[in-house]
This record gives sequence, C-alpha cells and structure tokens, in this order.
Amino acid sequence: MLLATDLDGTFLGGKMEDRLRLYRFIKANPEIQLVFVTGRGLESVLPLLSDPLIPAPDYIIADVGATLVNGHTLESIEPLQSEIEEKWPKTYAIRSELEEISGISYQRVPQQRRSSFYYGPDLDMAEVQRVANKYNCDIITSADKYLDLLPKGVNKGTTLKKLIEFLDISDDSVMVAGDTLNDLALFQVGFGGVAVGKSEPELFNAIAKMKTAYQADVSGAGGILEYMAAHAPFQLLLANEKKLSPKIKQKDTEQLVMVYHRLPFEKEVVGGKSIRVAPKSPNGIIPSLLGLFEKGRSGLWIGEEVLQDDNLVPNQLVDENKYPNLVAATIPLSKEDIDKFYRVFSKEAFWPTIFSFVDKAKFNHEDWEHYLKINKIFADRIAREADEGALVWIHEYNLWMVPSFLKMMRPDLKIGFFHHTAFPAADIFNIIPWRKEIIGSLLQCDFISFHIPRYVENFVDVVRSHTPIKVMDKIDVANRFRTYSCALGVDQMTKVIEVDGRKIRLGAQPVGVNCGHIKQILAKESIKEHINTFTNAKNSADVRRIISIERLDYVKGPLEKIQAFGEFLEEYPEFRGKIELVNVCTPPSQGMTIYDEIRDQVNQAVGEINGKYATMNWSPIQYFYRALPFEEVVEQYALSDIAWITPLRDGLNLVAKEYIATHGLLETSGILILSEFAGASVELPYAILTNPYDRKGMKESLLKALVMEPGEAQVRARRLYEYIEHYDIHYWGKDFVKELEKSGRTE
Repeated sequence: MLLATDLDGTFLGGKMEDRLRLYRFIKANPEIQLVFVTGRGLESVLPLLSDPLIPAPDYIIADVGATLVNGHTLESIEPLQSEIEEKWPKTYAIRSELEEISGISYQRVPQQRRSSFYYGPDLDMAEVQRVANKYNCDIITSADKYLDLLPKGVNKGTTLKKLIEFLDISDDSVMVAGDTLNDLALFQVGFGGVAVGKSEPELFNAIAKMKTAYQADVSGAGGILEYMAAHAPFQLLLANEKKLSPKIKQKDTEQLVMVYHRLPFEKEVVGGKSIRVAPKSPNGIIPSLLGLFEKGRSGLWIGEEVLQDDNLVPNQLVDENKYPNLVAATIPLSKEDIDKFYRVFSKEAFWPTIFSFVDKAKFNHEDWEHYLKINKIFADRIAREADEGALVWIHEYNLWMVPSFLKMMRPDLKIGFFHHTAFPAADIFNIIPWRKEIIGSLLQCDFISFHIPRYVENFVDVVRSHTPIKVMDKIDVANRFRTYSCALGVDQMTKVIEVDGRKIRLGAQPVGVNCGHIKQILAKESIKEHINTFTNAKNSADVRRIISIERLDYVKGPLEKIQAFGEFLEEYPEFRGKIELVNVCTPPSQGMTIYDEIRDQVNQAVGEINGKYATMNWSPIQYFYRALPFEEVVEQYALSDIAWITPLRDGLNLVAKEYIATHGLLETSGILILSEFAGASVELPYAILTNPYDRKGMKESLLKALVMEPGEAQVRARRLYEYIEHYDIHYWGKDFVKELEKSGRTE
C-alpha cells in the first residue's frame, strides 16, 4: 500500500490531533509506503525529515513533479529523474520572458527544476500561455496566487505514475491526497484518493465526476483518515488499529494551547548530552496544567528555551503515554534575549509597578521594543501552530502584548489570560508609559482572570480610565471570598464588560495546591520517621517552631519580618529560648542583581538578632538562603506550630495554602498568620491576618498565635483545610478552561 500526499494543507494540515493520529497510524504499519508529493523545492522539505512527530517518507516528489528522490537517502530515482531532466527547457530564458509581463513576479525560493512565480488578478494569462507554448511547457496554478511552468507531461501525477510503475505497485493499492488545483494531476492519472476538507473549490469542482475521487468533510490529515476509514485497502488496517477508531469523529473539546514562559520538561544529562524528560515532580503549576491533557485532550504547549545552537528545535510530544495528544513547541531565544526580556525589563519595570513599589520601577523604551519583539515571536508561533478555533491560555505579565498581535493574525482563536501576580489600582498601573498599549492588548482577550475579586475591580478601573466601558454583569462574591473584613475585600465583582461592542469575560480564580501530592509525601516512611524524630526533639526542648518560606524579594517583606521578630524577643523576653523562627529564603534567578541590596540587609539583620539573643543551646533564627526540595519543605511545614507569612504585597501566596494542606492531612493544628496584602487572605477567613506595614500589629499577631488555645487552633486548622481541599489546583485549571469555553456564548 502506498499513500501519496501533498504536504501543506493536506498531510501537514488540519487539527493537530488528527495529524498525530495519522502519523501514528503510518508509523505503526510499515507496509504502508509514504510519498510526499509537493510543490515545495526539495530544500524546504528537508526540515520535515528531522521532525520526530512526522513519519519519514519513502519517496519525495518535489518541485510540482520535477524532482524525484529516495526519502531516506535523498538520492535521485534513476532513470526516472533523467527522463524529467531531458524534457526541461531553458529556465533562465523562461524567467526573463515572464518577468517582463505585468502582474507576475518570481518566487525567491530554491528552484533547481522549476519556474515558479506569484501572480495577481491583473495578469495577462494569454501572454503567459504564449511563453509556455514557446518552450513546450504546461501552466499549473493554485490558490489564485502561485503559477508554475513545467515541461509538458511533467507534473505531480505523471511523476507519481512513473514511480508506481517503477515500484511495480498495483494502482488499486495507491491512495492520493491533496487540497489545491496543482494536486488535480494526482487524480487525473487514475489513482483513487481524497480532496481533503477546505480544498480549493476548483479542485472539488474538477474531481466532482471522478468515480475514484472522494471529497472529505474533515480538513487536512483528518480528511485522509476519513477516506481511509471508508476505502480499501487502508480500511481494514485502520479498523484493526487499537488506538484509532474506524470512524472519524470530531470531539467536542477544542485544542487547548498553553502559552507559558517555561516548557513542560526537565533536563537530564545522558552520555554528556542534555536531553529533555517529562517532569518528575507532580508539584507546582506546570504539572497541574499538564493534568488537563491526561485524558487525551489535543494540546499545544508553547514556551521559551535558551538557544543551544543555530538549529531550530522541532516540535515533540511531551509524554506520549500520559498526554498522547500534547505537543511542545519551543521558542528558542538567546540567553541575552531571555535576560533582557525577563530578568531585566519585566522585573525592573513591571514587577515593582504590579506590587505598588513604584519608586523601584525603571522604564526603558529600548527594552520595551525588545519586549514587543519577544511577545510577537510568541504570537507568531501560536498563530502558525494552533488549530482553528483553539482555546489559547496565556500566562502572566511577561506576555501582556501577545493578545494584540495574535488577534489580528488569528481572529478565530479564543484567547484567555491569567495573571499569576497581583493587579494594581488604576493610579499605580497608569504610571507605566505603555499602559494604553497593554490594556488595548488585554482587551483583545475573550476571558481575563485574576486570583481575587479585588484585582478584577482594579483592572476594570484601569480600563475605565482609558476607554468607555459598559458593565454587563456583576456577581456577589461573599460565598467564597472575604468582603469587608480585610484590606483586599470587595463585596461584588464585575463578571462581563463590553468595550467597543466586544464582550469580555472576567474571573477571580485563585490557584490551589496539589493536596494529593502532599499526601503522597507525608505517606512515605522516610518522611514519617523524620517528622517523628524532629517532633520528639522539639517537644523535649519545649521550643515552638515558626516557619517562614519565601523567595528573596523586597515584595515579600523579609527584612520587615526579621526586624519585627527581633523586637518581639526584646519586648517579650519570656519567649526567649521557647520559640525559633525558621526562615527559608529562596535565592532569585541567577543574574538578577536588583535583589542584592535586600539580601545583604536580611543577612545583617539575622546576624544581629542571633548575635544578641542566641545561647549555647538555642538560636532564635535558623536562616536558610537556598531552595529546598519540596519534600523538605513539607517536612518543615509539618514540624512548625505556626506559619508566619507576611509579604508586603503578594498576588496570592501558595506557601500559606501548602502549610494548611500539610496540617490538614496530618490532622494537626498548625496556626497561620497571613498578611492582609496577600491575595490568599480573602480566601482564608480562619487565618490570623496581620498588617506587615504595622510593626506593632505584626508582633501582636505573633503573640496571639503563641497563646491561642489548642481547641481554637484545631477548629481554625480544620476549617481552613476544608476550603483548601475543595479549591485545589485541579479545580483551578478546570475552572479556567470552563470559563474560557463559555466566553462568547449568550447565556
């Protein structure tokens, strides 16, 4: 059996899920010979041969039939290629004469054995025919745009026919597939096959009365599968294939495109080479997002990676067993580009503004132009790769401008955007010099989501400061969020706005934690032993442990907390030797010098307090300036009586939720002290809230936790865990996709 297929729009076209199904089917059945039949030059086909997703062709017919090679060796098939060469006229003479005709221009592509041109509606085709007759050539057009002159009798169909005869294959065992008028020759030589869905109308019209030709409903690779499912000899193989249904059914779920600055891979060094492997740890945002693809949903994950060499990274499956239809598309960037885009500009301009530290913001217009360039690269890749009507989920402020580029290129896509950070009030956000461009881009989205209702309302106020809007729907939020009882509370949230006739859906969807993974860690015997050993030692020493875990960042308020703890020991000497603060600060990414000052200040403050109060048997602060493995973090949660989480500003704070989950699973009464300016504060009514800008309030909240009755602590811990368990990380991911799917609907 042999499949001879056009590439663009056919074998490489249609939904990604259909492409993967077809490619797997061909790879699983070596008795099927594959022939690429394309108008491309051979040079432009070569990158496909190194693509791990695409099956290797046995033969390649390129240049609209003028080139014929072995797909594995790339050697010409003789004597067939020589017969074509003998018919070839003077290419430069043809080109010179045609370029003198108005409405036609030469294609600047490799053209070893072809004369290919672009043409417009004003072209005098009679003049082209005159040149063709002079050199004994045929004219082949497609898509009302491309024009080729080939020697008479040389086209895709005649070259394929000669190859089939050369291979001594029965015509009945051949299937052809195409989508443009220059594929017509494949059917005219007598082979059975399919014009896939969304083919050029001229092709459909031309094959309408051919008994051997089939017009598919499904586009691209799906159209090939549609034909195979109904026609011998491929029908039987397809029916027997366990992973493929004999009937082609379009699923209700659209392709989900995940756009994140990170890829869903880890790297391992094997044999001195760095290779990609699926992520091992199920904790964190990426593994949770991967869970959306576990049931075979078609997906595309687009992320950046440091460019290792000049070769573009081909698309690849993330994990064929766990996520059979999820493909990763890498955007290779130089280390310099990534540093400038993420570690310098985003962190120096947007990060401090988002968290209202405007005095630390630095705005550089040259860096903004670079930011736009990177965002456009992301948008170009999405536009090129995404299925028609796909759902696109863009993450974080690094990619604020992607929607504006993307909507122009692909208006068919549904675009969702999630902010993992806070979103500031209008008077803060509008300090950004490019505020209009950013808001204009976000308004191209169909759904925009934030952690909490306060950030939604801040966004609406910012939009209102730039353009007239109409609030179409508001909802009460008291059933899930605090309202008047904390700094970030609101009682109602805008759900739908209308701007310039477009309805945009808004949402508050705080990220949850993976309780299942924490439960697995706590069930390990080694973890149980560590927790029991250290708990007994802590109890025997009669010391209560206070945990604080944060990334080193001025936004997190590490210095303010250390200073408040020092003052607490000064004012309450009875707690010296009875409490200890375990402070874990995760270092920032390498090369981010903006945090050097706060690092030095924290180091100095810790040293001064330990130097002043430490004894031979007790240190008030255990300070760790390193990233701990998550299993060790969970151990620290379990061993701590109190979590003291006091960021000056925080979009959410997952540490607080992880702490609650750990004690909830252990059925212990860990007490949470949480900053009012962390987004999670509006979700967790049983936490002790504190104002990190008020040193006295910070100390009083710590005292309240230390003297709390065990019964009250137990009730608070249980109530907090009930919430965390329900609104977990899986709820968050599914809820976002559900809301994005709703966007644009009339409810």
